[in-house]
Amino acid sequence: MINITFPDGSVRPYEQGITGLQIAESISPALARSVVSCGVNGETVELNRPINADAKIALYKFEDEEGKHSFWHTSAHLLAEALKELYPGIQFGFGPAIEAGFFYDVLLPNGEQIKEGDFANIEKKMMELAKKDEPLVRKEISKADAMASFGADGQTYKCEHIEQDLEDGSITTYTQGNFTDLCKGPHLVSTGAIKAVKLTSIAGAFWRGDAKREQMQRLYGISFPKKKMLDDYLVMLEEAKKRDHRKIGKEMELFMFSDRVGKGLPIWLPKGTDLRLRLQDMLRAIQKRFGYQEVITPHIGSKNLYVTSGHYAHYGKDSFQPIHTPEEDEEYMLKPMNCPHHCEVFAWKPRSYKDLPFRCAEFGTVYRYEKSGELHGLTRVRSFTQDDAHIFCRPDQVKSEFLRVLDIIQAVFSIFGFKDDQVEFQISLRDPNDKDKYIGTDEMWASAQNAIIEACKERGLNARQEEGEAAFYGPKLDCMVKDAIGRRWQLGTIQVDYNLPVRFDLEYTAEDNSKQRPVMIHRAPFGSMERFVAVLIEHTAGHFPLWLTPDQVAILPISEKYNDYAEQVRRFLDTKGVRATVDNRNEKIGRKIRDNELKRVPYMVIVGEKEAAEGNVAMRQQGGGEQAVMSMAEFAQRINDEVAEQLSATNIEPKD
Repeated sequence: MINITFPDGSVRPYEQGITGLQIAESISPALARSVVSCGVNGETVELNRPINADAKIALYKFEDEEGKHSFWHTSAHLLAEALKELYPGIQFGFGPAIEAGFFYDVLLPNGEQIKEGDFANIEKKMMELAKKDEPLVRKEISKADAMASFGADGQTYKCEHIEQDLEDGSITTYTQGNFTDLCKGPHLVSTGAIKAVKLTSIAGAFWRGDAKREQMQRLYGISFPKKKMLDDYLVMLEEAKKRDHRKIGKEMELFMFSDRVGKGLPIWLPKGTDLRLRLQDMLRAIQKRFGYQEVITPHIGSKNLYVTSGHYAHYGKDSFQPIHTPEEDEEYMLKPMNCPHHCEVFAWKPRSYKDLPFRCAEFGTVYRYEKSGELHGLTRVRSFTQDDAHIFCRPDQVKSEFLRVLDIIQAVFSIFGFKDDQVEFQISLRDPNDKDKYIGTDEMWASAQNAIIEACKERGLNARQEEGEAAFYGPKLDCMVKDAIGRRWQLGTIQVDYNLPVRFDLEYTAEDNSKQRPVMIHRAPFGSMERFVAVLIEHTAGHFPLWLTPDQVAILPISEKYNDYAEQVRRFLDTKGVRATVDNRNEKIGRKIRDNELKRVPYMVIVGEKEAAEGNVAMRQQGGGEQAVMSMAEFAQRINDEVAEQLSATNIEPKD
């Protein structure tokens, strides 16, 4: 017999060789029908994998992230199986599950191309195969057998992958029907659980991401265990298109891109700059109350700085290449991270235990070399500004400082309307089986990870733990939000770091005059200004809170005769701190209203003969809401009261 421990801590005895599916059946038939994979000692595996020793188990449904991954991974194989039947001679690259569905990279013979018009036929074939309920059979094979098998099938790219990336004794394949793929898993037990599929798009993708190699076609898709779930997803997808931050950003004149400037390098237009600076000012006000000191550091740094920090070794391939100065034989890099610069700020003068914690903040622009095919609006760029800060503290201050940062992040989420049930927390830990990815000692990692876990427990956060997701220098708490249509976005992060202070030889003088190492906490409530604005646009569909929106009021004169009065209203509102513009185009009032609705201006005031004579404005809320006539002073007070109410969530103070 073996003991199986469940997530709630309960333990049940089972016979050796029991499977996850059999365990689910022992609990309830309904559960067995809904689970798609299981976790055994933290590893996600198929439901039919035997368990031969005491283990901790978790049963995953499609609703769970692990369950979706298994479901969509199997769906990628189902797509490949369908393509193999429809397109003889097709070459396969990689086909993983992704955050929302799956993709497969393929290359058709003789320069043929799959087109969107072919999607319906491919989907039909996928469902035809799924209905056969083909079992997925896992097999461990040698490298020689793998080369022989995939070579005989003419799979050039699979053979290259085997030759260059895989080691003998570690190769597994999965077979369903007439299709076999190299894969570590996990998968569904069989394809019959897949009840609805949809191919969503097609794009070009260079083999191994190398622009010098062949360009394959990447087919994206998504699948579900119920057709209604697909129908709901397609409705959400249509809504997402309407909320696309690239489309709305253009309509609202917030930002732009220029190929002459360079791909992935956003340019903030006046209205977008106004919005971004207001976000920064809001966070600055909070940080000042929490004892942060702001600094500005260069956009470049010596390569040696990033060698010392470890960023060059771990992020060098994702950074822009060093700039060489031949006369002085020096090398510089565009700044990929702010933290090494802040370490130097701490080190510039002697520090005492009385100086700690030292909280150093910067809206620092950093640069990463993202492949052009991976760039996407403001969410994936080559230049972005982090709302970065680094706290240098004593070991006994780590938990209290971590909780203070958490207070700031939760206040930021609150002001933008993200409620508790829309916010998720993940503790990202080191992978204990792959320590080469990380720097520092086991003791340092244990201290850092325990500090985060204890702080989350004290705050009552239901934070999930994920091994292998930590930064190379320390564990972190990642903060995810669900937007208005249910999509998950990763925003703020807090990281505890015992390692960089060692690499930079940072120290402070303790109360007993000994030299001690500080602990470093990295934090960014927004994450990056670019990504946060993109998420905010898509969450609000461009209908920003009144305090944040670039133009709070559009003043619409009925005709040119009232342009002067409209300007008088604008000047008065300006004296009251209300941001207003005058739409004095020679257009009908209906056209002006429609155009300013499209620009998502929260309030419009219409002025004509009666308003000018009485010194009033005719107010109209965006979206055809409330309409009323009032004095200029009453209207300005209404705006300012609404702004004050919205900003009340930022009036937080440190609890100690």
